[in-house]
Parts: sequence; C-alpha cells; structure tokens
Amino acid sequence: VNNAGLAAGFGDVSEYDMADLNVMMDVNVKGLAACCRAFVPGMLERKRGHVINLSSIAGKAAYPGGAFYCASKAAVESITAALRAELVTTPLRVTTVSPGWVNEGTEFSEVRFKGDVKKVEALYKGIAALSADDVADAVVYAATRPPHVQVADLYLLPTCQAHPFQGGMHRQE
Repeated sequence: VNNAGLAAGFGDVSEYDMADLNVMMDVNVKGLAACCRAFVPGMLERKRGHVINLSSIAGKAAYPGGAFYCASKAAVESITAALRAELVTTPLRVTTVSPGWVNEGTEFSEVRFKGDVKKVEALYKGIAALSADDVADAVVYAATRPPHVQVADLYLLPTCQAHPFQGGMHRQE
C-alpha cells in the first residue's frame, strides 16, 4: 500500500512556493514510483501481489489553491492506471483508493496550513469528514476480494461531500 499524501502549502499557481511544490512531488509522485519499482518485480516473480495506491479525489478535479496537490494526485491516478494496464496479463491486481475530505486520524491539513490550527478548524467546521479508519476500511475491502476480482478504483466521499472541491460540500450549522 502506497500511502503518500502530502499537501505542502496552499496557494495560487502564480505565487506557489517552489520548495513546497518540490517536496510534494518528491513524496506523492516520486515516492510512489520508487515503491512500485522496488516491490512490483518481486510480486511478478511470485506471481501474486496487489498494489494499492492512495490518491485523492483531488486527482480527479482541481480546485483553487490546490493546483499542484491536485496535479500530484492526478499523476498518481495516471501511474496507477498505466501500471494496471502493464500488468493485465499477470495475476497481479492494482487499485487506486481516492478519498474525499479526511480529518480524524491524519495531520494532512495541519501540514498543508503549516500548523495553523485555526485554519484547520475553520476548514472542517460543520463537516463530518472521513476518518483514517474509513480509508483503511476501503483498503482492506479492496485487498480482501477474491484473486480474480480487481477493484480498480475506489472513490470514497463523506456523505456531506458531492464534489471534490469545497463548493460541493454541505456544512452543518
């Protein structure tokens, strides 16, 4: 399971911090590629295995202020789809799990907002977001299907979220 999900910073494309962009691409894209390169050959030798890559719904639709995080997760989506196609003649399975808003059990937003707890609290105010356990349950579901069943993509949203961006969110008052 490749679970890299770093959102370093938040901002407009024209003003984005290049150091944040570089670290995010290193973790989210290059880290995933390195893990696949390290483990897929052994899976092929054993003729069994399952690659599960954690992406994000942000990889399916961009939102203002998150262009480069979205781009990194779109890369995860593309890499995973290509790997699935490359391995189609083998018994290996390849899955993408793309969660929506996750809060409990992660430090995702704290990292994104560089420790600004007030921004994080405001972001999740009135939102019943997913938890890390919800995402883990989705991973377990995909991993425990019979060998002939490949869950290609799991798109996981909290019930209050209709779209990948905040405009599709219903906040409770």
